[in-house]
Amino acid sequence: MADALKFDLVSPERRLLSAEVVHVVIPGTEGEMTVMANHAPVMTALRPGLVKVRHGNGQEDGFVVFGGFADITSEGCTLLAEEAVRIADLDAEELDRRIADAREDVADAKDDLARAQAEEQLAHLMTLKSCL
Repeated sequence: MADALKFDLVSPERRLLSAEVVHVVIPGTEGEMTVMANHAPVMTALRPGLVKVRHGNGQEDGFVVFGGFADITSEGCTLLAEEAVRIADLDAEELDRRIADAREDVADAKDDLARAQAEEQLAHLMTLKSCL
């Protein structure tokens, strides 16, 4: 097995994962990054997207993050996400219903502020859907 990397994924609500992993793929604002043990230290902002985690036993976990930043050192990687959802917790049918409702909200918006908020919510849901 490759060297282990200490990985923590934290959102304001809770710690979603704290584990020794082989590697983590993160959606940085400058592009997708694969982080492994002994990585050069770097901090980067996160864009909405998929975080892929590979454990030492070959198991993979997926999370969708919305904003935040990553602190990467040679010993570990900590993602502080504005919001994060475990892929396994997503329900495709419920997500489709929420997307349909959000599209109606965009169409029914009474002013620019309401439309912008509805479009942001729709984009958020579409990001979740694309990661399934």
